[in-house]
Amino acid sequence: MDAIATVTLKAKKYLEVYSGRMLVSLVMFFMVGGADFQVQLELAGENRLEIEQAIREVPESQSAGMAWLLRHMPKDDLKTLTGAFLLTNCDLAYKAWNNAPWKEQITEEIFFDCILPYANVNEHRDEWREDFQHRFAGIVTEATTPTEATVLLNKKIFDLVDVHYSTKRPKADQSPFESIEAGMASCSGLSILLVDACRSVGVPARFVGTPLWYNESGNHSWIEFWDNGWHYTGGAEPTGDDVDVAWFDDSAAKATKGHPKHAIFAVTWNESEKHFPLVWLPEVTTYGAVDVTDRYVEEKESVLIPVRVRATNKTGERQIVRVVVSNAKGELLVDGSTKNESADANDHLTFMLPKGETFFVQSKNDFVEVVIDSESIINLKNGSLTQRASAHHAAQLWKQKDINIEDNVIEHNGKKMPFWFTTYGNAPLGDKSLWISMHGGGGAPEKVNTGQWENQKHLYALEEGVYVAPRAPTDTWNLWHQSHIDPMFDKLIAFMVKNEGVDPNKVFIVGYSAGGDGVYQLAPRMADRFAGAGMMAGHPNETQPDGLRNIPFALHVGGEDGAYDRNKIAREWKKKLAALQKDDPEGYIHQAVVHEGKGHWMDREEASALDWLDQFERNPNPKKIVWVQDDVLHNQFYWLGVDEPKDRAKIVASIAGQTITIQESDVDKMTIYLNDAMLAIDKPIVVMFKDKKIGTMQAVRSREVIRKTLRDPKDYYTAEITIRLP
Repeated sequence: MDAIATVTLKAKKYLEVYSGRMLVSLVMFFMVGGADFQVQLELAGENRLEIEQAIREVPESQSAGMAWLLRHMPKDDLKTLTGAFLLTNCDLAYKAWNNAPWKEQITEEIFFDCILPYANVNEHRDEWREDFQHRFAGIVTEATTPTEATVLLNKKIFDLVDVHYSTKRPKADQSPFESIEAGMASCSGLSILLVDACRSVGVPARFVGTPLWYNESGNHSWIEFWDNGWHYTGGAEPTGDDVDVAWFDDSAAKATKGHPKHAIFAVTWNESEKHFPLVWLPEVTTYGAVDVTDRYVEEKESVLIPVRVRATNKTGERQIVRVVVSNAKGELLVDGSTKNESADANDHLTFMLPKGETFFVQSKNDFVEVVIDSESIINLKNGSLTQRASAHHAAQLWKQKDINIEDNVIEHNGKKMPFWFTTYGNAPLGDKSLWISMHGGGGAPEKVNTGQWENQKHLYALEEGVYVAPRAPTDTWNLWHQSHIDPMFDKLIAFMVKNEGVDPNKVFIVGYSAGGDGVYQLAPRMADRFAGAGMMAGHPNETQPDGLRNIPFALHVGGEDGAYDRNKIAREWKKKLAALQKDDPEGYIHQAVVHEGKGHWMDREEASALDWLDQFERNPNPKKIVWVQDDVLHNQFYWLGVDEPKDRAKIVASIAGQTITIQESDVDKMTIYLNDAMLAIDKPIVVMFKDKKIGTMQAVRSREVIRKTLRDPKDYYTAEITIRLP
């Protein structure tokens, strides 16, 4: 067909659209291109045209299936699969469904989830449908039910394609064509192949498995198929003409429903609060799961176990207390009231809860997380807030904390701080380090400082961690130690902990030149936020090192860097830090290096500071604090607080057992924040000023103190006492 004829046909096609003959397709196209599937199209990115093609060209009779597939397919597939792939998959899936003798018992919902998908989990996306229909359709010609078809496929296809079980297979998550090429597969690869074979001939099938048998002897995968209900069989493990019987029945019968390792899960592409645990990729949570353990356990009904609850006061007397029970999702299930001493000693509030599941049992002031495995009595404490209830409350507050930053720009009091970041390594969520790297420049034109920012983005590379390069909000000489920086960095840290899986005890700050000036200033006054600080080629202005008692501090300056006396001051600080550490051996950990022969640029020799710092973690509750206020004032530093901070005021305090000693103070009133990592809050606390006893006090845990002091999941206090020095 020549080009003119092609154009003519296209024009005719669009005329037919406007005449109403393709109205449904047009409406669907605009829905996809407009609001209805905007999220999917945005996720597709550069692959958007392929997704639009799939919707534009799908026949009306298959449009519902294509719409379901787009909504439920993995996000990464939206970025890579072609329109032709999706159209072919959809067309062949519908043909398999429509041609199956058992079509009438296969609902659209089951078709969508268990015939239409082109993959099971994360295996390579093969175009297997047409190939498998040609290979396997003849095997099931005489089958009249999904069960008969599945039995025949399981008996014959593995010899036909010459694929057999072997632990020497290239990998666990092989696609069908990868298994055929290798000639071998594990239980996962065999199951994937059988599921796809079933789907190719219109049998609804899904991938099933357990991450770990009850006796921890290993994992296993198999398949389930639909025939007026779900049935199972092992891939390449036929049991004659029977289904719902397998060698692993005894082990499956001992699975634990709801257990992340010992339950049995089936893959679903429908929305699900559970994810299918990929043993070979445990960090991946892309694929939904249905807990199907009940189908395999010896007792089909969930076993209910009595869990008894009592509440007692400090003297052990039983109290009437309202108790609520919620599930692992936090959903309230049941509630009731405990009994007091007027009831029989064996008469307790009793809940019947299913075995193997996790529940939260909570009263006003206590909290217990329990996995139900046998009959038990839970003893809740009545009176003041308990340690475990405090921890739960802090976790809930952090979970509810809304920390949103749009377009990677932090705003505070009219100032804006853009930031760029990248992640090195693959540390688990919650275990990543964070490195805030401040650029140089200072009192210079905006263009110069922005150029320094661009340089800072790639100045250092990490083995592991989130590397963040913020752009200073101003272009002044003191761009990194003005008063707006502290709250901006607080928000940056919280954002990275909440959204990027950073461990709040592994946050570091480094800076070069004017960025080094910032480290000199921020490290002492924000020491309670950082695991360590690296100062490169800066000068401290008026700051002194006394406040660095609990933060490892690296100092690197070129021996020939004479501007602002950087080299001279660095040598002085090296001596000061050594003297401070000599007088206080448990504090003032430091690395001070003057790179002889180097100027302001140290040829990246200073990068060794990052390797040195990486060994440290923040201690949010140090036994001794040296707090020296800067000209930027703070109301809290570690476990000390003041209502009216004073410029350059100094407080030195320490904890030993149940005794808190204020050794030095320029203020006469302060708050001491406490938690159970520091001392035993439920026991009396002695407060001293130098060698004089101020008093013996009793602290009480408080939700308000938790709310007021919570800065990250590992930095909060549960009680406070306020003192006035004589």
